[in-house]
Amino acid sequence: MDTAPSACYIETMTPELFIETCSKDSPPRALSNVLEALWHDRKGEWEKAHEAVQNEGDRGSAAVHAYLHRKEGDLWNARYWYNNAGKKPFNGSLDEEWEAPVREFLASR
Repeated sequence: MDTAPSACYIETMTPELFIETCSKDSPPRALSNVLEALWHDRKGEWEKAHEAVQNEGDRGSAAVHAYLHRKEGDLWNARYWYNNAGKKPFNGSLDEEWEAPVREFLASR
């Protein structure tokens, strides 16, 4: 039996519900590559998170890519990706930087 949330569920998902899905074994279907990357990162799966955004050309993916390299401590690489995203390096905590695109990309659905 398929218990993955439907696309309709994704359309109405809040950041709090998104965080709750991180207790599951697999991400909800119909996530954007940005949200999928953030989902994997929340679970401690940095490599899977990186794979979800590394070959994408949009600014949202670049911003999450920057966050991931900042998290791993590769600040030079992070600055490169912040530049690709058209953003200045994030000055807040890693948790705040993780939460910002979750809120942004869920609100834009």
